[in-house]
Amino acid sequence: MPLFQQYIRKSDLLLFIVLLFNAIPAISQQAAITGILTGDVVDSSGASIANVRVKLATEGRGPDRETQSSRSGDFSFSNVPPGFYRLSFTAKDFSPKTVTGELPAGETVNLSQIALSLATVNTDVSVGENQVAVAQAEIREQEQQRLLGLIPNYFVTYNPDAAPLNVRQKFELTWKQALDPAAFVITGIIAGASQRQNRYPGFGQGAQGYAKRYGASYANYMTASVVDRVLLPTAFKQDPRYFYSGIGSARSRALYAISRSVICQGDNKKPQFCYSSVIGHFASSAITNFYYPAADRNSAAVVVENAAIGIGARAIANLVQEFIARKLTQKKP
Repeated sequence: MPLFQQYIRKSDLLLFIVLLFNAIPAISQQAAITGILTGDVVDSSGASIANVRVKLATEGRGPDRETQSSRSGDFSFSNVPPGFYRLSFTAKDFSPKTVTGELPAGETVNLSQIALSLATVNTDVSVGENQVAVAQAEIREQEQQRLLGLIPNYFVTYNPDAAPLNVRQKFELTWKQALDPAAFVITGIIAGASQRQNRYPGFGQGAQGYAKRYGASYANYMTASVVDRVLLPTAFKQDPRYFYSGIGSARSRALYAISRSVICQGDNKKPQFCYSSVIGHFASSAITNFYYPAADRNSAAVVVENAAIGIGARAIANLVQEFIARKLTQKKP
């Protein structure tokens, strides 16, 4: 989203939010044809586990429901509305487990064997390397996510318990998205629109003017990405990704998405004020101001205003991720 922040006017921002909120009720309507979710809960040896508490949550299409696995380990939920679901499994002496997926309308999905691991006792043994390996496997999946199969959608995770990223992994996601062909195409479109409107007249016109606008736009994008997604998240130990909710009413999900413009998940997996993002908007807005001709640079007041608009744009981006982008993203987990 840093590519577009400089082109969002406050009036457009308010209009977009109004239109999006008008569309939310339609997005959250329940489908008429329900389905069935079934499965079996086993331990690591394949033996059935009885009396496992199984909780089903859907995207605001109905109340949460609970059941327990039978003596043979099986469970079932009938009349489940189609769409995204989350199953949570808890049992004594076993570690909790969460399974997510999508249920097609009118179909029965058999989850086969859901294996629970024995709960482990806390020790002083370091598990840092294991956490890094888990995070690396998860971001490999994220790097397959593309809107409409074309535009990278790397900075959203559909796993609510995703492992935190280390510095190298935050940088990996950032440079892979920034160097994707889609980023260069979008930069070219923005530079062309800027030249047509004669924005930043100090750059001039013609091929030379276009090249300067292209370079400034791409430098703007790279600076905002590195500051907002690598440097400050590393300094404040925060996760730069959006954690998709998908659970609860449309209103609660909308409030969650908007709040994530100033709240994020820390590397300790706890929500906290997002210093990295909020400060990042002001820092990148100030730095990128120097990429443009002296006569076209913004005043300090405009820099602050652009940063505030950037925070609003992040809220809109989160609403799109929560209600729209998942349906358009291919190769999601």
